[in-house]
Amino acid sequence: MTTEISPSTQASVTRTRRSGSREARRAARLAHDSHGTVHPGQSGGTYKPLSDAAINRIYKTALDVLENLGMGEPIPEILHYTLPKGCTLGDDGRLRFPRALVEDMIALSAKEYVLHAPDSSNDHVVRGTEVLFRTSGEAVSVLDYATQKFRPSRLVDLYDAARLADQLEHIHDYGQPFIAAELSRAVLVHDINTAYAALAGTRKSIGLGVTEVAHIEPLIAFFDTYLGEEGGFMKRPFCTLGGCPVVSPLRFGVDNSQVMVKMAELGLVYDIAVAPQAGATSPAALAGTLVQCFAETLACLAVVNMVRPGSPLGFGMWPFISDLRTAAFSGGSGEEAVITAATVQLCNHFGLVTSVPAGMTDAKTMDAQAGYEKALTNMAAALAGANLIAAYPGMVGSLIGQSFEGMVIDNDMIGNIQRILRGIEVNDETLSYDVIAETVQGPGHYLGHPQTLKLMESEFLYPTLADRSTPGAWEEAGRKNIYEAAHARVHALLADYYPDYIDAATDARIRERFPIRLSREDMQPGNGRW
Repeated sequence: MTTEISPSTQASVTRTRRSGSREARRAARLAHDSHGTVHPGQSGGTYKPLSDAAINRIYKTALDVLENLGMGEPIPEILHYTLPKGCTLGDDGRLRFPRALVEDMIALSAKEYVLHAPDSSNDHVVRGTEVLFRTSGEAVSVLDYATQKFRPSRLVDLYDAARLADQLEHIHDYGQPFIAAELSRAVLVHDINTAYAALAGTRKSIGLGVTEVAHIEPLIAFFDTYLGEEGGFMKRPFCTLGGCPVVSPLRFGVDNSQVMVKMAELGLVYDIAVAPQAGATSPAALAGTLVQCFAETLACLAVVNMVRPGSPLGFGMWPFISDLRTAAFSGGSGEEAVITAATVQLCNHFGLVTSVPAGMTDAKTMDAQAGYEKALTNMAAALAGANLIAAYPGMVGSLIGQSFEGMVIDNDMIGNIQRILRGIEVNDETLSYDVIAETVQGPGHYLGHPQTLKLMESEFLYPTLADRSTPGAWEEAGRKNIYEAAHARVHALLADYYPDYIDAATDARIRERFPIRLSREDMQPGNGRW
């Protein structure tokens, strides 16, 4: 059935639309709303796939695993702190954690911390069920839009990704999305340069993957040089280091475990990712994978709190899914969505700061499969109330490649997920009885009502890319799909956005002391890339 607007109503609507300039109307709308429709740190926690009884059983079984099976291959640094506290090392070389000790470590662990950024206006407090979205990944390639082929990712791509993320309003923090393949054999040079590319491109909080403990002090020295103050970074640590200190099933990894202990000794946030794969390195039963992953991650939490009580830790339970027909990793499945949400619910039950992956896709390009798989996992994690969602914006090919166009598409999607998180405010004003009465007794439509004008920019979120025009208007505009529109948007954002975040004097000081491989010519308009 078609509803027609009467001629008198249409005339009223036309008069409303034509009264005043577009700029004046937008200014009037914005005057009513200084916060926008969505904001970082909106609260989730409504999606709960586990019952309280199920949480309790998973928890108790995880404690059984740590007490009876323990963790294999504990490094000397871990033994130095854990054995005096009551852990035991068996003849089999496995480190066992008494359940009462683990419970004590959970109780004294940090339940929130500040995620600092180079610009303090971008700082966030990580806590409760408040949700933040970030880039992440460390993929090894970039999906070229023109050729639709994957090419090795480069240092200059990292700089471009940072300055693109700097402009995407629904991506709150910048985590290293891929590696600089040309520097992969020189690991310290790689780590210094990924840090430099991030600082040059964004003022959002930075996250880097670091695999060797020997790189921590040089990175801190690099950040101090950037700040122009020895010890400056430790006062406001605007970069979080992360890694995978566990090799599933139930073993410590040497290099990342050393990093974990060192970060705890320094009192710095360590963002771990414990990533068993169901059916491969953890049980095919999803409940069993939750047990193992929880036990492995609790072992890390216990260690850092025995090193330094109250150490800030991104409690990164990252259970992954296998396609059991091939044993291949499957990041965009319904199983990944539900196990991630269950992970968040389990951690929130104990007040732990949650870090989870989402937005992964097995699609090889930014197509409909990528869209629905990314939406499934990001939505589940957000509604469950994850603190730090590594939303993998732009990631394709089962974490193999990164798409710049995908970053801006996923930014649109994340904005809408935040709008869902915000929910609906119900109060005397929003129930709108008087507005309904005025309209029914007056013009018969709401398009020109003051409430509509007031709420246009605060109640509704408008997508940057999604096309809401009529089919006829879409055809006249060239029939672009969202991938094509995203390609144009990437060019528009990167063509002339070269922020001067590292001034010339600081840059000279950094380049004199550290082996920076990103040239100044690559960091200015006219470099030919965009």
